[in-house]
This record gives sequence, structure tokens and C-alpha cells, in this order.
Amino acid sequence: MHLSPKIRLAVLALILVCTVGWDQGAKQVARRTLSGREAVVLPGGWGEFRLAENPGSFLSLGDSLPEAARTAVFTIGTGLGLLGLLGYLALAARLGWLPFWGLSLVCAGGVSNLIDRITRHGRVCDLILIRFGPFHTGVFNVADMIIMMGITLLAWEFGRRPHPQLAQHTKG
Repeated sequence: MHLSPKIRLAVLALILVCTVGWDQGAKQVARRTLSGREAVVLPGGWGEFRLAENPGSFLSLGDSLPEAARTAVFTIGTGLGLLGLLGYLALAARLGWLPFWGLSLVCAGGVSNLIDRITRHGRVCDLILIRFGPFHTGVFNVADMIIMMGITLLAWEFGRRPHPQLAQHTKG
């Protein structure tokens, strides 16, 4: 089932506004309440809230690059990529619901993190860490969760579709 252009734009705008509002609001609260404090550990040690300003990308990848390179890749490059993705989402008439939602969530989370990069000198505010016994996540934010939800929807869509090329290679 394909989306009409008006519905596609309305849903995209709603996802963007909700994601950016939720993520930027959480980051604002974190900056106000966690700045200059130790991490706030959740009961049972399952996680914590801590303020981290990340100059890199996922799991601080690229944080040791020179500032000019980080700006080129993480701010300018990401901005151009997100602009292209927004255009695609607005115009891709044949895109089904599930990939549309997945790509919209990825785009919205990316936009909110890009707002941080532009307004916070190339850094993204992270604030959540989850622990599973001896294992733990890196510090992340709401936008990162939204991006991961979008990637999950895209993986789900990819996994449920038949792939003739793969079937040819598995026949014996």
C-alpha cells in the first residue's frame, strides 16, 4: 500500500516534530539536571543517566579526527545526506508504509542530532546508559533510540521480502 503525497508529508512532519521535540527536550533536561553531577544510577544498577558531549558518531567513532574533518563528515556530510533523505521521503510515491516509517525515523533522529552538532560546536548530547549484568551500552540519547527503531523496521521489511537472488545461490 502506497501513501498519498499529502499523507506522506503530514506523517513525515509529525515524526520530525515529535522526535526533535522529545529528543531536544530530554537533552535540555539532562543538561540542566546532570551538568556537574555524577551519574544518576537507576535502582538495581540497570542503567544510569549521565551527561556526555560526544564529538564523534555512534559509540564515539571518529571522535579523535581533527575538528575540520569531524565538521566535514558529521555536520556537513550528514546534513547533505539528511536533506537528500528528506527529499526522497517527500517524493518517493512507491515507497510502502514500513520502509517509509523506518526511513522517516532514521531521518528524524538524524535531524535532531544534527541540530546538536550545529548548535553545540559539533557535539551531540548523550545521556542514557543501560546495563545488563557485566555488559553495558555506550551512552546514547532519545534520537539514537529513534534511529535504531527505524533501522529495526527496515531490517524487518528486508527480512520478510523474498530475495530471488539469494534463493538461486542456495539451490544445490
